[in-house]
Amino acid sequence: MLHKLQHIIRFAPVLALFLASCATYNQQVSSYYGHYRQGDYQKASAALDDSKLLSKRRNHLLFLLEKGRMEHLLHHYEASNRYFNEADNLMEDGGNATVGDFALATLLNPMMETYRGEDFEKYMVHYYKALNYLMLNEPSEAMVEARRISLRSYAQEDVRGEHKYAQDAFSFMLQGLIYEKNKDLNNAFIAYRNATDLYLKNGGSYYGVAIPLQLKKDLLRTAWQMGFQDQVEFYQRELAYTLQPEDRATGAELVLFWEAGSAPVKEEENIMFFLSKQGTDFFFTSANGSLRVPFDRSMGSVDEGSLANISAIRAALPRYELQACAWQSAEARTDSNAAFAFEPAQSINDLAQNTLRERRLRDLSKTLTRIALGKLAEIAAAPKDKPKDKEETEEEKRKRRNAELLTAGIKIFNFAKEKADTRNWQSLPGSIYYTRVPLKAGPQTIKVSVKGSYGEKTYELPLDGSGGLSFRNLSTL
Repeated sequence: MLHKLQHIIRFAPVLALFLASCATYNQQVSSYYGHYRQGDYQKASAALDDSKLLSKRRNHLLFLLEKGRMEHLLHHYEASNRYFNEADNLMEDGGNATVGDFALATLLNPMMETYRGEDFEKYMVHYYKALNYLMLNEPSEAMVEARRISLRSYAQEDVRGEHKYAQDAFSFMLQGLIYEKNKDLNNAFIAYRNATDLYLKNGGSYYGVAIPLQLKKDLLRTAWQMGFQDQVEFYQRELAYTLQPEDRATGAELVLFWEAGSAPVKEEENIMFFLSKQGTDFFFTSANGSLRVPFDRSMGSVDEGSLANISAIRAALPRYELQACAWQSAEARTDSNAAFAFEPAQSINDLAQNTLRERRLRDLSKTLTRIALGKLAEIAAAPKDKPKDKEETEEEKRKRRNAELLTAGIKIFNFAKEKADTRNWQSLPGSIYYTRVPLKAGPQTIKVSVKGSYGEKTYELPLDGSGGLSFRNLSTL
């Protein structure tokens, strides 16, 4: 009994690791996330400063992203961009990942690796930086951000290739709007065309969003303004929409973004896989047979004989959990009571789930191979079979007990350390909608009514119609 108690005491730190590892990222930052979901952005921002988890170097990008959004929601636009600029630089540098990060991720789990950001999160940094500059009345800086959207698109397209998320239709639309505000109609047309082509290439819908009618109008209007009659005729056929006289109006307008709900959060799910050899290769197959993943030999050489002794493997994988949204529809009204509906422009909910699905096979291969390597360590540490034809010496018994203890320790450690990477930028909206509202000259108020499970709520946005395009965004949870 005393011998067993000594074993338990020895493994107490590992058991503590297991208990700590059960919590997802969302649960570990629950103080911050709770304040954010309640709409108390001041307390949420303070909770970020107090978070030990987000103070770690590997999570610094997440701290910057969350902090940048909180400052934006508090209308501290300069402070917001200080955080987003640093986040942008980190993303450009690959999150400052090191060889040690990769080693930790391989030996332990991907939560120990430096967070680099999801591809769609990188585009959303440009969105908020551009909005901040526009709110600060710095349209030239917003133009710089618009140009960087194209650079981001080129960089991600080179890496991701066909049939994977690389370009972003919403970002192209935003780019066109910013160019239009700066009276660069040629580049505005090109940006609107890039967004439209993405929709057309994907059957009229892009990651959960159907091509907005407003985008059709903006594309055809800027083509008409530039005198590109062939483009007007071509896209009128492709879009089954004819440019109307009212679409040609070029007076003062408000571009209003409605950011609804919260982005999905990553949870953890556990799936059993079985390892088998087919020909010269090893494959992992899920219990229901729906997934078949090759063993990733690039992670190191292995003893195939020992590998063949591995049967079942439990893999912890991330999945997105959608968050409830209180408001489902919205409408903007002018002082003259003219109503304007919002159209879907970006679905973070769809982007998050689909981009995770797109890289599922690659992530699974790395995860399962890493777990298999841990299983091989268990096999290597296991004591040899006890000889039947002779009695063991005291020294041999001692070595066997130590080997059994080591094997048990490795098994507990492997089980405790297995954890999915459940980190993501959790204060992003779940969806973004937009509309363009004509403005009269002088001071006025735009009223936005949102409707949903809580009934109806109205927000008032005072502004001045001074010509050209104005930008505002409204966030509701």
